[in-house]
Amino acid sequence: MNENSAHRPLLRALPLVELGVMVLVALLCLLFYARLPGRFASEADYRAVSERLRAELRPGDAVLLFPWWTERARLYLPPEAPVYGYFGSDRADLNAHPRIWVLGEPQLPNADESDFLKAFQPYRVAVGQPFHAGNLTLALYTNGRYRPHRFVASESYASARVYLESPDGTRRPCPFDGRVHRCPGPPHLYVAPEWHEIYYEPRHCLWMHPPGGKDRLVAEFDNVPGGTGLRIEGGIIFEYPYGRPHLSTIHMGVDDARSGERLLDVVVPQGVPGVQIAEHALPPGEPRTVKIWSQADNAELRQLCLDVFALGPAGGNP
Repeated sequence: MNENSAHRPLLRALPLVELGVMVLVALLCLLFYARLPGRFASEADYRAVSERLRAELRPGDAVLLFPWWTERARLYLPPEAPVYGYFGSDRADLNAHPRIWVLGEPQLPNADESDFLKAFQPYRVAVGQPFHAGNLTLALYTNGRYRPHRFVASESYASARVYLESPDGTRRPCPFDGRVHRCPGPPHLYVAPEWHEIYYEPRHCLWMHPPGGKDRLVAEFDNVPGGTGLRIEGGIIFEYPYGRPHLSTIHMGVDDARSGERLLDVVVPQGVPGVQIAEHALPPGEPRTVKIWSQADNAELRQLCLDVFALGPAGGNP
């Protein structure tokens, strides 16, 4: 018997083997989808969690979704509770909130609870036992990354003085119309808080598109408290960081209005997504006036959104 004759039975059986593998894969898929509905939370589960939250929610609490894409929960949760769920939210500081409720659906496919806790748990401590409602779990944590917010620019924008400032000190006012500070020039030159996405993260931040050239767009704020960490957070709106190498970088920063001291100066480079952050320790003393500003030599597509905070120490009292 030659070698080809010996292999003929195997070759004839190969289609049957392939068919068997396909049938097995199909059966496994059917089994997966047949079991999937049992992993979902029911409406009764969501309502039970909502009732528990309403009973125990405190001012300043937040809810974090696990996995981050379980958006249906938002339909049932108390409206006064901020809800966070976006790609990377398991690593977020959420430093505005002294306590965080983690609403989990650990039975869902690819819901790796151990990976979530590895990212979420540093500087956080569980309080009591988790509450279970069907396929939902609700666990409370104290947030060791919490820092009291003594000042938030996006919340105080209506009282700001906004203007375009030239290098020689010339100012062109941007009057407040009750909704935005509207500057002379193109329609995108204004200052107002808006919702935007910076590298998957929804942010309620100040729209401060730079005017172009060496001029700066400035928002001046009074009563920024001393003895705090002055922090700037901002970045290019998500669809605009990529693929435009001819564009210049953005500078955003904060100056002391009285002394002219540069307190913060952050470069937002082209092609680098995400939130850029810097912090400067303000010494104790009287409240000060600060100038928050943005500038870019080439202002084309410089879709900048930022916020500035005066933060107390970690774990401090609200």
